[in-house]
Amino acid sequence: MLESQPSPDAEIRDFQQGLRACTAGVVTGSEDAQYSEARFLQVKAIIDRFRGREGLSEQDRRWTAKVTDVRNWFLFAASERWREDHSEHEHYSDSGGKSGGQKEKLAYTILAASLAYQFGLEWGAVRSRSFRFVVIDEAFGRGSDESAQYGLKLFQQLNLQLLIVTPLQKIHIIEPFVSSVGFVHNDGGRASRLRNLPIEEYRVQKDTVSTKVAAQENSRDMDAS
Repeated sequence: MLESQPSPDAEIRDFQQGLRACTAGVVTGSEDAQYSEARFLQVKAIIDRFRGREGLSEQDRRWTAKVTDVRNWFLFAASERWREDHSEHEHYSDSGGKSGGQKEKLAYTILAASLAYQFGLEWGAVRSRSFRFVVIDEAFGRGSDESAQYGLKLFQQLNLQLLIVTPLQKIHIIEPFVSSVGFVHNDGGRASRLRNLPIEEYRVQKDTVSTKVAAQENSRDMDAS
């Protein structure tokens, strides 16, 4: 279950308060000229910071990027609960002192939930007419193997159709979750080549290569002795 709470950041809260002050009473309106002048000055103060005040342009630029990004307006957490009694098993939050792997799980949980919301997915519904194609570009390159498997299991439960771009060293993680693999090779930076293999054929060729490598290593050990 995803949880959210307003950000405690002072700059963001002041900006939100300023926006509310600018729009308060706009529906009912006012004939008071002094009221209109005050509203104009409130809006002008915000716009001046968006444009960048003289001598403070860099500071205002950072402020604008921060307060206008609505992702900074909330703190998100994921509560992992037991189905039997809905009691909490684990709680993942960015500020909760969790390990890197736990924060990665939080990120995958939020991603899976956002995909479910965006595509209107029904949990466990296999035969659905909803759009379920997702491209993941090197999402598992730096994360732990355990976290990557956690994310892939979540995507599998949502019955997503995945196109995963990953370095070769991570292919053993995604192998149980894909039906085919495509090897891209660029010879000398001139032209790329793509070879598609069903996952069964890939496993056969991988075993064949592993057997040859093991035989060569055994042969070298025998020659050395």
